[in-house]
Amino acid sequence: MNRTLYTVLFHLALPLVVIRLFWRARRAPAYAKRMSERFAVGLPVFQPGGIWVHAVSVGESIAAAPMVRALQARYPQLPITITCMTPTGSERIRALFGDSVQHCYLPYDLPWAAARFLDRLQPKLAVVMETELWPNHIHQCARRGIPVALANARLSERSARGYARFSRLTAPMLTELSLIAAQTEAEAERFRQLGARDSAVRVTGSIKFDLSVDPSLLGRAEQLRQQWGATERPIWIGASTHTGEDEILLAAHRQLLAERPDALLILVPRHPERFGSVHELCRKQGFTTVRRSLDEPPQASTQVVLGDTMGELLFLFALADVAFVGGSLVPTGGHNLLEPAALGKPVLTGPHLFNFLDIAAQLREAGALVELDSAPELAVAVMEFWRDAAKTEQARRAGYRVLKNNQGALGRLLAELERLLERR
Repeated sequence: MNRTLYTVLFHLALPLVVIRLFWRARRAPAYAKRMSERFAVGLPVFQPGGIWVHAVSVGESIAAAPMVRALQARYPQLPITITCMTPTGSERIRALFGDSVQHCYLPYDLPWAAARFLDRLQPKLAVVMETELWPNHIHQCARRGIPVALANARLSERSARGYARFSRLTAPMLTELSLIAAQTEAEAERFRQLGARDSAVRVTGSIKFDLSVDPSLLGRAEQLRQQWGATERPIWIGASTHTGEDEILLAAHRQLLAERPDALLILVPRHPERFGSVHELCRKQGFTTVRRSLDEPPQASTQVVLGDTMGELLFLFALADVAFVGGSLVPTGGHNLLEPAALGKPVLTGPHLFNFLDIAAQLREAGALVELDSAPELAVAVMEFWRDAAKTEQARRAGYRVLKNNQGALGRLLAELERLLERR
């Protein structure tokens, strides 16, 4: 399939795309807002001539944050525009950057929408986070001489096989990229095999290792535990969970409560539209539950705190003694394992980690990661960390060591982006 056929099929699918938007809006009303931006209509008034960063959703927005702040410091004269595709991503961008950046949804990958968006924005440089590749947007940038960088680029074997099936579409798209800053050499080679120009491919590492944690975070978490009267309670967190995982975590928690009746689980669904259904699940299963969004302090009888707020995940990690990272007991590919590691928490995960293979391998080899695939295994692993202070300390030190050994990717990426900007 080439780009012309792709574009025709996209146009034919537009009615389904709109129907899906309205369907999602039933569960998450924010999808019904600013819908015209997705068609490059009603865009904000942009200050042109800056840097455009695309981060599809929450995870990519958080990953992009250190890069964006560094770009703001290096190029204060250049406006930075951040686009995303989801309401949660939009909320995260606003929470991270406020009015210091321009922001809108990225229009759909249709030639006329991409052209209208770029004509309004007129960026000097486009930076796309991780794997969000859109053929028409990239081609419209190439037509205007706008360099496009794929930053923190990752490409699993599974994704590479998918791209390879559409080589007539993906190979020309990849040749139009000015920079592919890959996380690992294996991923760099996959991009080359799919048609990327060797001169455009660099191995810079993952900027997720360049995570900086507010030094006051752990202190504030300890203060809140004191306010909760929970300094002696064993607390664990199930973070960024997806459908099918909450039941497993609650089953594990039930086993933990049999041994430690004072145990407390902080359960944090990945998507806000699931907050209500997960709260109902906890209630139906008989767990005494409070909602973080209502600022309800857990009582001695509380068994679950539902983390139904946005932008608080690092703080919630800091509250816990042990962290489970979701999207991994179901085949979603996992989520960022480095955030709890940076806070000195033992990290647990399921087996589905294809989005973070290199990071997971390093944490595993260092002894900072425990993988499991069932509620009984999860309960045993959490309990072992609660019982064994030496094991907890070993995992904490190992996580820090992996972080420190891999830092520097951000500096390498910024040097490559500077090279592209100098050409302009």
